[in-house]
Amino acid sequence: MNEKSSSEKKLQLEKTKSFWYADWSFPLIVGFMSAGVFAGTSMYFNYGTGAFNEVAFVAMLKAGMTGGSYGACAAFGASFLFARVLEGSLDGILDLGGSILTGVGLGIPAILLSMGIKKPIENFPLALLTGAIIGILIGLVIYAIRHFTLKQANSTFGADIMMGAGNETGRFLGPLIIISATQASIPIGLGAIIGAVLFYAWKKPITGGAIIGAMITGLFFPVKV
Repeated sequence: MNEKSSSEKKLQLEKTKSFWYADWSFPLIVGFMSAGVFAGTSMYFNYGTGAFNEVAFVAMLKAGMTGGSYGACAAFGASFLFARVLEGSLDGILDLGGSILTGVGLGIPAILLSMGIKKPIENFPLALLTGAIIGILIGLVIYAIRHFTLKQANSTFGADIMMGAGNETGRFLGPLIIISATQASIPIGLGAIIGAVLFYAWKKPITGGAIIGAMITGLFFPVKV
């Protein structure tokens, strides 16, 4: 029994020290991905090719480049980014399509362009640096929310990454979010359930209701170590 316990502790220690399992590596990984996506948008802005997004979404950015109005693209991309960061913070799964591709690849560049800030998009090396900084900040925000509110950062060694299935499987994440919130604390779990029920009654995706309910309840009933 002692040998088994010692072996488990040794494996846990190896995971903690490993780059792929460590909490500190998660912001770096998100930073690398964001750098590439933001640089791809820079290539599209300068040469008309290279954007990492669906054609319909890129068309919104193209409309802003030709017409001068980036409002629609900025709102669309930023809302995706905000929702995916909250989702990733609570259930430990970061959807790359909504957060990195749409949020960092379209939303943030559109916001900068709408403010007349073109240098980070026009200059390719600066685009890489800007994307990396944005990605690191996103990773730090997700880690901070999980660690300081739900106290669950060590349970997954950072948020896992889900790619290419976010929009299709998003409607199934509601129960997962409720379970995750309940594991954090009973009040937060009840908040997630209430939020999910209200959104279901309003014929809206319960995932959003569970996230908002858990976050609001967590403000009044924070998890203590």
